[in-house]
Amino acid sequence: MSKAFLIFSCALLALMAGALFYAARMPVQHAPPRPAQLTAPAPIPVVSHPSFSLPDENGVVHDFSEWQGKNRILNFWATWCAPCRREIPILKAFQENQAGNGFQVIGIAVDFPEEVSRYAESAEFNYPILVGQESAMELAESSGIQFMALPFTMFVASDGEYLSAYLGELHQEHLDTIVDVMTRLDRTEIDKDTARAELDSL
Repeated sequence: MSKAFLIFSCALLALMAGALFYAARMPVQHAPPRPAQLTAPAPIPVVSHPSFSLPDENGVVHDFSEWQGKNRILNFWATWCAPCRREIPILKAFQENQAGNGFQVIGIAVDFPEEVSRYAESAEFNYPILVGQESAMELAESSGIQFMALPFTMFVASDGEYLSAYLGELHQEHLDTIVDVMTRLDRTEIDKDTARAELDSL
């Protein structure tokens, strides 16, 4: 075997080894991941006739059925919520003026019992205050509204059927409309669908 051929063979082997070495170090190109299949969130089932039991600020448990036969205004609030606190005086005035007309405000504090108890001492509520955290949130979400913030108010007819809900701070004009709509419903001047449509437009 000639010396030149031997040198050529060694050089060729070295070149091939180098090529294989660099090829091994090159990053492997992977196929891009397939986009995940997006699915719409499952709708929240709406409870047509709310039913629940919650304690008051003193720990005494109350059932929603205690106020059966009245048009119920379920107001969800918290001691740390400024718009919630602004609602309280007009809700107290509403309760005082409309109690004899078949209306009942029920405050549901999404808060700690000790905080609610301290706040209640100065607020002098004239309507029942119930306290809950996760259970109160679940009740609010049963209205079918996806986003829940405070204050939040649900409207339940005198026969116990859920009608509508309002997200945000209530003002006197809202309460005037609520009285008008629910009174006409009680008098059978309008049906449930009409009442819902009018309350939805608050």
